[in-house]
Amino acid sequence: MQLTRFTDYSLRALMYLGNTPEKVCTVKEIAEFYAVSQNHMVKIVHNLSKLGYIQSSKGKGGGIKLLITPDKMNLKGLVMQLEPNLYLVECFDLPNNRCSISNNCKLKQILHKSLGAFLEVLDQYTLEDICSGRARLV
Repeated sequence: MQLTRFTDYSLRALMYLGNTPEKVCTVKEIAEFYAVSQNHMVKIVHNLSKLGYIQSSKGKGGGIKLLITPDKMNLKGLVMQLEPNLYLVECFDLPNNRCSISNNCKLKQILHKSLGAFLEVLDQYTLEDICSGRARLV
């Protein structure tokens, strides 16, 4: 399984903000830190703002900061909101499944179980757990 880049960069942006709680950051600053396209980071920040995780303000002195403290942001919840789907294989996407063995496939059952385990592990952690502190990350 691989998370989309959108989810990956969203988590990185939240980590950056979680490590700099005392300041208002800019999209440009975060994009440059991670060597990511600023245009892509604008879309990420817009989405995180729309989801209620960050506050964004424009103009002089504007920027972005977390609206929710890192200890309240569960990683499973974040991934579930950020990922468009968790289809590990074609048969997980029921409306579009064309696999001829999906009714009797043992692999599907194993992959479904492993996805559950993946999400269960994420459920045990928050953004705070992956924010290592300004000195180490930012």
